[in-house]
Amino acid sequence: MDTTNSTLPANDADKQKIRELVARSQEAQNDPDVLPALHTANLVIVNLVGRRLFGRDAFASAMAEALSSPLKDIRTSLEVDDIQFTTPDVAIVSLTKTVHDERPEALDSPELPSIGAMTYVLTRQGDDWRIALAQTTPVR
Repeated sequence: MDTTNSTLPANDADKQKIRELVARSQEAQNDPDVLPALHTANLVIVNLVGRRLFGRDAFASAMAEALSSPLKDIRTSLEVDDIQFTTPDVAIVSLTKTVHDERPEALDSPELPSIGAMTYVLTRQGDDWRIALAQTTPVR
């Protein structure tokens, strides 16, 4: 369901750029060189299990660590549910995150929920948008 709304007038080009950013973030989920660069330097991330990270460097380090563990076999897909502009340079994007746990041991211990309610806070940087906050709440 896509109920794209706006509290401020926004042009279609901004909405399209935001959708492209979401798509790039999904495509780069296993690329430690690309994904952190889609975020602001002072980003905040709260992942599906409640781990909070502050800053792009901490995120890049955690991502590299995860990709060298069985967590590399967990991928996610994102669906944009809503886009709200709080200012011309700040957008709140509501997403549905679907978790695809492809670890062999996942069948023995289903620890992760398969769906999360995700929120991105995006800021405009020049002509591009960057993720300043990514927070996921498990849906059980």
